[in-house]
Amino acid sequence: MIKVSIIEDEPQIRKILCKVIENQDGFQLVSESGSFSEAITDFNKFYPDVVFVDIDLKGESGLECAKVMTQLNPKLKVIFATAHSEYMANAFEIYAFDYLVKPFDVERINRTLKRIKEHTLESDNAENVIQSEKHGDKLMIKGKEQIAFIDKEDIIFIERKESSTIIVTKDEVYKTSVSLGSLEEKLDSKDFMRSHKSYIINLHRITKIEPYGRWTYVVKFKGTSESALMTSKCYEEIKKMFG
Repeated sequence: MIKVSIIEDEPQIRKILCKVIENQDGFQLVSESGSFSEAITDFNKFYPDVVFVDIDLKGESGLECAKVMTQLNPKLKVIFATAHSEYMANAFEIYAFDYLVKPFDVERINRTLKRIKEHTLESDNAENVIQSEKHGDKLMIKGKEQIAFIDKEDIIFIERKESSTIIVTKDEVYKTSVSLGSLEEKLDSKDFMRSHKSYIINLHRITKIEPYGRWTYVVKFKGTSESALMTSKCYEEIKKMFG
């Protein structure tokens, strides 16, 4: 079941969203909330896979609320549901899965839920794209015309950028359509960390971690001038790990 939370301060809108979600197979509505604080409390309690978030929560920012939640769970799928279309660009800066404008078209919501289900199935069926169980020290990625074998220890970090995934190694950079979630499953958590919604990093390659805003850090590595992002939650884990 795909767990869904609704964060919306208008009861009537919540009712519409609840009805649509409950009528979709494969989805479970786990919580409803109408404010920033309630949303974070529910998020920590139910840990949903998907959240519908209004931009304006009784004067509080739904964008900021979504940022906090994606820091806590980089895999979270965020769908903004709002009357404010002018915030669309800001929403997609935090990798929103979709942006629904009120008044809602029920079919439009259904299409979004269908896409989420398809995306989840693609991740679950990633064995058709990546195979590494028999070669634990290598990651094999199938492309349209070739197969790349990457030594896992050579991976510095992996970034999800637009519709592609970029694998940065000490010698080369690889591009694939495979999701970060699928790659994460093939990497040992003792060596790699999902440091952010858009990044997986090699723990052995880190040279420096610096603050970057209130909730985020920048990670520097040995072997590349490129950097990655890290959430505050992962930063605390790193401190315990190496402390």
